[in-house]
Amino acid sequence: MRPFKYQTASTVKDAVSAASNSEGSKFIAGGTNLVDLMKEDVERPAALIDVSRIDLRQVRSEGDSVVIGAMAKNTDTANHPLVRMNFPLLSQAIFAGASAQIRNMATNGGNLMQRTRCVYFYDTSMPCNKREKGSGCAAKEGLNRMHAIFGWSDGCVAVHPSDMCVALAALDAVVSVEGPGGKTRAIPFSEFHRLPGNDPSRDNTLENGDLITSISIPKNKFAGNSYYLKVRDRASYAFALVSVAAALEIAGGKVKDVRIALGGVAHKPWRAKKGRGVSERKSCDK
Repeated sequence: MRPFKYQTASTVKDAVSAASNSEGSKFIAGGTNLVDLMKEDVERPAALIDVSRIDLRQVRSEGDSVVIGAMAKNTDTANHPLVRMNFPLLSQAIFAGASAQIRNMATNGGNLMQRTRCVYFYDTSMPCNKREKGSGCAAKEGLNRMHAIFGWSDGCVAVHPSDMCVALAALDAVVSVEGPGGKTRAIPFSEFHRLPGNDPSRDNTLENGDLITSISIPKNKFAGNSYYLKVRDRASYAFALVSVAAALEIAGGKVKDVRIALGGVAHKPWRAKKGRGVSERKSCDK
């Protein structure tokens, strides 16, 4: 692991200011992904800004939505009564991910920010456009059983590893972000992660200094008819070969609304929508 500077932030404003004024800095909370990447020499941040002390852990009802704090732990979120009652799909997806020890440390914001588990991305002896832009993609002609079938480009065939994010995509969540100068944004979940296009190094649409503060999920009528299914090589601590988050709203014996999102198949959680054709599946304009 390479040397780096370390500082703590107790407020969102302090964290954003520190990141925007420190080139090559990264936020760290649970550290369940970033620390591993630093040990493998994949990530080389010049500075780490610890945001785990910021009070963004609440899960609360707010109008027609449930808002979950970015610093809330995955386990606490999945077990929260508001989440279990309104969004059992999200609880199932969180519990399908990683191990209990990791879920107890990992934060919601960090879950959105985790990077691909592509073996070529982790292997610094192999070319990888996501790790080093312009170096090539070894996975395309290598072992690619666990790589993208939708939204890939010539530059990258890696997939996003999160289970939680697949459920959030199906539930039309919105990510709240604060950036430099107090600028806030509400990013629809479908627009938060990127397809690789010609710049696979960018996983999402955040700008330098942006910090995720919360995730809002609109209340719905899917709770009684939803399920998260994950197909993997072993029963625990394994990433999805493919996963499906499915939810139905049924009234009077008829399906009024349906949501389907797929995991393990694209560079981002893949929301399946009516009328999506083959040409759109392979497009990488984001």
